[in-house]
Amino acid sequence: MTTVLLILHAFVTLALIGVVLIQRSEGGGLGIGTSAGMGSFMTGRGTANLLTRTTAVLATLFMLLALALALLNRGTAGVGKSILEEPPATTQGTQTPAPPATSKPSTPPVPTN
Repeated sequence: MTTVLLILHAFVTLALIGVVLIQRSEGGGLGIGTSAGMGSFMTGRGTANLLTRTTAVLATLFMLLALALALLNRGTAGVGKSILEEPPATTQGTQTPAPPATSKPSTPPVPTN
């Protein structure tokens, strides 16, 4: 269930980014939001309304999916735990044994001149 919602969330995110970039801003933006850029199938005002409504629907879907994913995964990380406070996981089979300790000589070496 979570995987399906994540994939849907990614598609909604990409669509929202695309629709926002297509819109004409006050400064002109990309200039794609005009009626000539849409193939003259709607007037300039109709295109603006369509893009505004599409943005609103996609933004609502984005927020609802984000809330659903947060609610589905709220118990998986543990209550009050931080991922920064957890020690790194170690596997028991990969530890190397310590080399055997060598015995010290009972008499110190004699310097030669």
